[in-house]
Amino acid sequence: MRSFAQVFGGTPQAQGDAPGRVNLLGEHTDYSEGFVLPTSIGQRTRVALRRSDGNRTTIHSANLDRTAHFTFDVQPAEPFARYVYGCIRELAATGVHVPPLDVHVSSDVPIGVGLSSSAALEVATLRALHRLLDIEADPVRIAQLAHGAENRYAGVQCGILDQMACSLLDGQAMLFLDTRTLDRELLPLPDGAEVVVIDSGVPRALASTHYNRRRAECEEAARLLGVATLRDIDDVAATELLPDPLRRRARHVVSENARAREAAQGVDGATFGSLMLQSHRSLKEDYEVSIDALDCLVAALMTVPQVFGAKLTGAGFGGACVALCERGAGAAVAVNALTSYAAHGQQGRVLVPDARSPS
Repeated sequence: MRSFAQVFGGTPQAQGDAPGRVNLLGEHTDYSEGFVLPTSIGQRTRVALRRSDGNRTTIHSANLDRTAHFTFDVQPAEPFARYVYGCIRELAATGVHVPPLDVHVSSDVPIGVGLSSSAALEVATLRALHRLLDIEADPVRIAQLAHGAENRYAGVQCGILDQMACSLLDGQAMLFLDTRTLDRELLPLPDGAEVVVIDSGVPRALASTHYNRRRAECEEAARLLGVATLRDIDDVAATELLPDPLRRRARHVVSENARAREAAQGVDGATFGSLMLQSHRSLKEDYEVSIDALDCLVAALMTVPQVFGAKLTGAGFGGACVALCERGAGAAVAVNALTSYAAHGQQGRVLVPDARSPS
């Protein structure tokens, strides 16, 4: 991969970085103002930039070895550049003048597997911009700007889970977040537990999946139930009044909020793992965002005795699964699960534990 100096010559004036994240519980609840429970991973996205001598912004992706150009008034055609463009536009909308830039992006956050590579890029970009322009970098405000960039310029109507996780987390803590109020608490993983993340080998493209359709279904379910969002429903029985598939969509959101709240009370590894398995079943049967490969990978993980529980992570339709296992067993769990997964004709890869992960 080419460095900033190799692409642009000279050195950057500011840099920012942010970790990827994995969501343990609270899947597909954030855009209904629900509760989520993510943790960060060791892999990070790094953005280096400086003021440009020209009248347009140039962005180079070291991973893709591609360069794009755009002006403030014309959105770039290249999808990878739209995240940076969106961050610039969102920051400018607050009254900040953002000059043309030379931008270099490098990342070891896996792309397209549900680990928030896009949010890590957005947060890293905004951190670098704040440093360049000497603006105080409030982490919640950065998350809100990053969320706006993804919604308005990348075309994904996501909630704020990913951006808050990438902006506030760093290390092995979990973030218990109320996405309505943004009240939050950093919590430890269950005693004696660690996280394993395995890529199913099936890629997904978030904006081209049914993600936005699921959000619309949740909004329609809330309208029929007479509430602002499904966050306002605490009793799963209330969802039985809805027609299918809205009934099942709402049932997932309400039950998933309950699972995240229970886990945040400080349960042991076995209980946490049971909640993860319940979450995966709900994502498969009620929310219909799982696929055969993800179900197979969860089953493979659960054949390993040291695993407490497992589920898909992220939007679904491919990507990765996350498991909670006994501390110190992560590497062995990953190897054993991949062996079982391969026996069913599937090829995955270990994402966490990773040499770059926090120890």
